[in-house]
Amino acid sequence: MNYQTTSFLLSWIIFIPVIGAAAIMFGIAICNLFKMDKTLFDNIDRVICLVSTVLVFVLTLILWRSFDPEASGLQFVHRFVWIKSFNIEYFLGIDGINVSMVILTSFITLIAAVASVPWGGQHDEHHFTSKMTPGYMVLLLFLETGMMGTFCSLDFFQFYIFWEIMLLPMFFLIGIWGGPRKEYAAIKFFLYTLLGSLLILLAMIAIYYTSTPVTLADGSWAPHTFNIPYLSQMAKEGAFIDANPIFNITFTRLVWICLFIGFAIKIPMFPFHTWLPDAHVEAPTPVSVILAGILLKTGAYGILRFNFGLFPEATAFFASGMAIFGMINIVYAAYVCMAQTDLKKLIAYSSVSHMGFVLLGFAAFTAQGISGAVFQMVAHGLISPMLFLIAGVIYDRAHTRDIDAFGGLASKMPEYTGLMGLAFMASLGLPGLAGFVGEILVLLGAFPVFTVFTIISATAMIITAAYYLWTIQRMFLGEFNAKWEGLNDLNIRERIVLYPLGFVTVLFGVYPMPVFNLVNKALHALILTIAPFSG
Repeated sequence: MNYQTTSFLLSWIIFIPVIGAAAIMFGIAICNLFKMDKTLFDNIDRVICLVSTVLVFVLTLILWRSFDPEASGLQFVHRFVWIKSFNIEYFLGIDGINVSMVILTSFITLIAAVASVPWGGQHDEHHFTSKMTPGYMVLLLFLETGMMGTFCSLDFFQFYIFWEIMLLPMFFLIGIWGGPRKEYAAIKFFLYTLLGSLLILLAMIAIYYTSTPVTLADGSWAPHTFNIPYLSQMAKEGAFIDANPIFNITFTRLVWICLFIGFAIKIPMFPFHTWLPDAHVEAPTPVSVILAGILLKTGAYGILRFNFGLFPEATAFFASGMAIFGMINIVYAAYVCMAQTDLKKLIAYSSVSHMGFVLLGFAAFTAQGISGAVFQMVAHGLISPMLFLIAGVIYDRAHTRDIDAFGGLASKMPEYTGLMGLAFMASLGLPGLAGFVGEILVLLGAFPVFTVFTIISATAMIITAAYYLWTIQRMFLGEFNAKWEGLNDLNIRERIVLYPLGFVTVLFGVYPMPVFNLVNKALHALILTIAPFSG
């Protein structure tokens, strides 16, 4: 597997946010050096952040247009030897497994950047100050770089670097700009994610020293490698199955468990899910948008790329366990949603429930199941940010997210009510909206394999409808609460971020083929690697 550099496009996509962040930091230094008015620069750093995310989004649209879904192998490869002594390469490339996530990341980050800019006197629920705004924008841009690098990296060590880069910006974005319990939520997020990172690190080291000789990008020979495509080829040839046990446990199964737990924490999977509601409740709305829309998907992507790609035998062995945890996520979190009175916490637990469909679809090893799971990742990446933005709108005006505190808002805020209804209906899986496509395919794909688990999971859809409809009833129907007489409907900024999400949610619900055309061939090839080991 001698992939040669064919494009620098992915490198630009990853590092344009770093250039933007550097420009902001340079501006801060200039302001401090010459004791300039920082209020003016406050607006400039927002512009720099917006321009950076717009450029990345445009480049990913070019990537989408140029990507050939029928081509086998990697595309837009950028590869060279990075750290010779450890055979570490700078290796970027995309295929059907990660291309949809790259496009989704650029879109959602752009939405979050627009949502971070106050227009018309409106601010999100945690007001920015001149002292803090540049730091917020810098961290947002570094976070985009970390997410893009995670999805595009094809060297395991490089992947791990970008995986860790995501951790610190999110920690500070929650810990500095979050709500009253921001420190607790940020530390909890950090510790849970760090535990997962440690397990991934141990697995990476074990895989590295079990790998066989490989040719690096410069043509030289190396005894071990972090090269993911080469490691996948080794897996197909059965090299890891014959590896020496660790602690008398089969090598493939022990390493698979370490990787799976590390990635499952990010999904998040029960019982590692408790960090997510706290993080969402305390995070500023734009940060919740990225957390729900993208960061959760990095865990699911890691399972596809590493657990499925490197250890197909162990993946088949643990399929039933994966399905059980997926079912628990779906059902347990749906029931927890019924007990919530905080709108943002309800949406957070609904994310835990809906990501359970991803695990269930993965476990099925069927074309419908895995394609549905990947589509569910995309659909959730659109619907969940829309829900968090809507929660931020009402908190910005009323300074409360207590569902029971409202009533009759439909008569006062009809446009807001309509978009809230659209997002709720999409999330509960109404046909014709994006949420339905992924869930129905997962159920179709999982039913022949895990009939009982699928039936139990499907019943949770009734609970989902119940808690969303009950929320609509309490907030928007009935007698109007005169306390909220001063509330206004959506402003320009809120329309700019909500309507594109709503449009794409409807578009993919009616015509999902743009996503399936990108991912189906690569996912079919992935299924074929597991087929010899599955029953």
